[in-house]
Amino acid sequence: MWTEEAAATAEAPESGIRNKSSSSSQIPVVGVVTEDDEAQGGFKPMDLNRVIKLLEETDKDGLEEKQLKFVKKLVQCFQNGLPLRDLAQIFKILNLCAGKIKNQPRFVESAYDIIKLCGLPFLKKKVSDERTYAEDTANSIALLGDLMKIPSSELRIQICKCIVDFYHAEPPKKHIPGYQQASSSYKIQMAEVGGLAKTMVQSITLLENQLVEKLWVLKVLQHLSTSEVNCTIMMKAQAASGICTHLNDPDPSGQLLFRSSEILWNLLEKSSKEEVIQQLSNLECLLALKEVFTNLFMRGFSHYDRQLRNDILVITTIIAQNPEAPMIECGFTKDLILFATFNEVKSQNLLVKGLKLSNSYEDFELKKLLFNVIVILCKDLPTVQLLIDGKVILALFTYVKKPEKQKIMDWSAAQHEELQLHAIATLSSVAPLLIEEYMSCQGNARVLAFLEWCESEDLFFSHGNSFHGTGGRGNKFAQMRYSLRLLRAMVYLEDETVNTDLCEKGTIQQMIGIFKNIISKPNEKEEAIVLEIQSDILLILSGLCENHIQRKEIFGTEGVDIVLHVMKTDPRKLQSGLGYNVLLFSTLDSIWCCILGCYPSEDYFLEKEGIFLLLDVLALNQKKFCNLILGIMVEFCDNPKTAAHVNAWQGKKDQTAASLLIKLWRKEEKELGVKRDKNGKIIDTKKPLFTSFQEEQKIIPLPANCPSIAVMDVSENIRAKIYAILGKLVYFIIILRPNLDKKIIGEIWNEIYEEIKLEKLRPVTTDKKALEAITTASENVGKMVASLQSEIIESQARQDVQNEQKVYAKIQATHKQRELANKSWENFLARTSNAKTLKKAKRLQEKAIEASRYHKRPQNAVFHQTDIKGLNTTVPAGGVVTVESTPARLIGGPLADTDIALKKLPIRGGALQRVKAVEIVDAPKKSIPM
Repeated sequence: MWTEEAAATAEAPESGIRNKSSSSSQIPVVGVVTEDDEAQGGFKPMDLNRVIKLLEETDKDGLEEKQLKFVKKLVQCFQNGLPLRDLAQIFKILNLCAGKIKNQPRFVESAYDIIKLCGLPFLKKKVSDERTYAEDTANSIALLGDLMKIPSSELRIQICKCIVDFYHAEPPKKHIPGYQQASSSYKIQMAEVGGLAKTMVQSITLLENQLVEKLWVLKVLQHLSTSEVNCTIMMKAQAASGICTHLNDPDPSGQLLFRSSEILWNLLEKSSKEEVIQQLSNLECLLALKEVFTNLFMRGFSHYDRQLRNDILVITTIIAQNPEAPMIECGFTKDLILFATFNEVKSQNLLVKGLKLSNSYEDFELKKLLFNVIVILCKDLPTVQLLIDGKVILALFTYVKKPEKQKIMDWSAAQHEELQLHAIATLSSVAPLLIEEYMSCQGNARVLAFLEWCESEDLFFSHGNSFHGTGGRGNKFAQMRYSLRLLRAMVYLEDETVNTDLCEKGTIQQMIGIFKNIISKPNEKEEAIVLEIQSDILLILSGLCENHIQRKEIFGTEGVDIVLHVMKTDPRKLQSGLGYNVLLFSTLDSIWCCILGCYPSEDYFLEKEGIFLLLDVLALNQKKFCNLILGIMVEFCDNPKTAAHVNAWQGKKDQTAASLLIKLWRKEEKELGVKRDKNGKIIDTKKPLFTSFQEEQKIIPLPANCPSIAVMDVSENIRAKIYAILGKLVYFIIILRPNLDKKIIGEIWNEIYEEIKLEKLRPVTTDKKALEAITTASENVGKMVASLQSEIIESQARQDVQNEQKVYAKIQATHKQRELANKSWENFLARTSNAKTLKKAKRLQEKAIEASRYHKRPQNAVFHQTDIKGLNTTVPAGGVVTVESTPARLIGGPLADTDIALKKLPIRGGALQRVKAVEIVDAPKKSIPM
């Protein structure tokens, strides 16, 4: 107990009088609990510095007994826990005891007792003690690892027990007033800070022939490896290789293998995986793993042995990912291939003779792990011959068939389905490396027959309960999905033997049929799986039909129809994340490979408005599709019928194809950083098409077979394709005109000239003049184009002004007409409301009529009177026709009766009459006023 009173009591008489002179130089003491004091919760003081000083003394009679007595008192004092503030001194005492063991063996017991105390809880008086004494605590715990060097089995085991207790903290046996237990994870954290893991790893080399101590050390490392910090320390101390090489050490208990595998697992998971793999990728480690796995595979029958066997195989699989690992050299690859195929391909090898796997969960997992390790191993090309010798293709193809009824199977239905899918997925990786074996096993025929079963209506209750069976519950989508992946992998080898065999077996028609069948039965529940299947079908068709006109003809109109079906997909689905983007890419690829070059298919595509659909997708302005679509458009433009379709297309807001292409051109140049003014005019006539990337790249001498930056720039962006399309459609756009010409004439020759300078070569006079002439011509082209662009811009500006003037003239004419109409209306109102105005208008009208008459009347001419007598209006009258067929005596002359409109017609019809009887006379001549 650290108090002034306790310090004074250490030198004061029993009366308890305080010595004031001692208060200035305090001596640290601890309280020793006696039977009387324990009831009161007090401590009997003990001077730790005195104990240290005593242990440091030598060459005195009876000194050893005295030292052992004081250490025993120390152990009794701290039987309920170690205060953090005393920890440094206690461990110093421990270290002094350890140093005496070699010459004084009796100190082993003292060191043992002190180490045993380290397993008790650490006590703190203040909350800040954990932080204050962190360094002392870390150094003290690190000392435990150093003490493993002492050649005492008893001591080493106790050290290990003490460290294991760090992870199983227990409360103090008795509460000590004024102290509380440190946090449960404090010891673990301090062990990490002090680097205890490193010294424990190093101690393994000291225990090669001492199994018990080695097992305890492995138990400690197993606990320590639960921390990422400790795993990193252990990895740097070469723990992985050190532990792996001793996997086969004799151990009747089986703990060594179990704990070692657990440590290796933790190291792989919680430290640098690459570093651990590198440590394990040596012949010694792999031979140890091989021996352990083989023994467990052949002789392990318990549930525990099978689990451990699978763990070792997983560790081996991870190591096999390193191409530098000597898997073949140690014979492990050959054994793994044998174990993976012995059930399907009978072997006389003694390792598997009479061996059989059960349908237990561990053996089922083993089978899947062996399939998986084959995929890893086949990435190393020297493994190919071992795969051939092991008949891996034949073994895997035993699963590529429909389930057979009434057959006793080694696996349950769910297990067989999962292994079937896993085997097909493995074939996708292995078969492309073993083409001859694939063909000798009739691989194409087997896969196509399996696909035919997948498409059939046969009842099949799939479980879909595995990684490979995702989306395949209650259907055959999973089987179809992986079979198509296998076919796609084989087709894209571009091996003519494989592809010809597929075409002869009707693969193109079968793929189109599967696609149409899927379209006819939409499945929204497994939409992502269906989209992947459709994409793979289109990719297979593309691989088969590319560069083969006859196969493109087989693809025909049915193939074009499925392509058009995909092209009509709602553009909003492209953002769904389900795979519509991949499907569209596959579709565009199939247009390129299956339609282009086959004129009947091209014409049918055009007839079904395929170009419209392509332009619709292009108008979505998604950069990932633009390059491919423009490439397709360039090829389609070779067909003379294409131009009419392109010119007829209209997008949103009546956008034309030409305006869409120019918009894409400008957007591309903006992204590339090409210098243009607001009207798209050339700014730099020397480098009109230079991109920002070209400016950043320095010109360096390149071999003749390497494309220069200027050439790469043409091939890597869409400007060249747009230029080609517009050129084939007979569009002449001056802003785009200098593209390829300028590249060839200017930029490429400029690069040549700069490379000559960098290589410090001086061209001959003739070549120098030629280079100067080319450079000048290039600049002239740029100036000419800039001039033409200026003329076009000015002409457009003038045209805009003229159009504006026409609009203004039209507006002015409209206003004038409106003014005349208003004035005419005002005159009309004036005539109807003012008699003088009416008379004046009448006189003007008569004067105008008179002035318009022809005064010299020809002989024998008939004059018709145009004036209507009694008419009191100045409004111009329409054409008047006087019909004199009705006798005037009947109606009283023209318009004599103003009430004529009010009279009703007789029932019998006829003209209005004043008398009942009407005398019929000959009809007079009709006169029509001129």
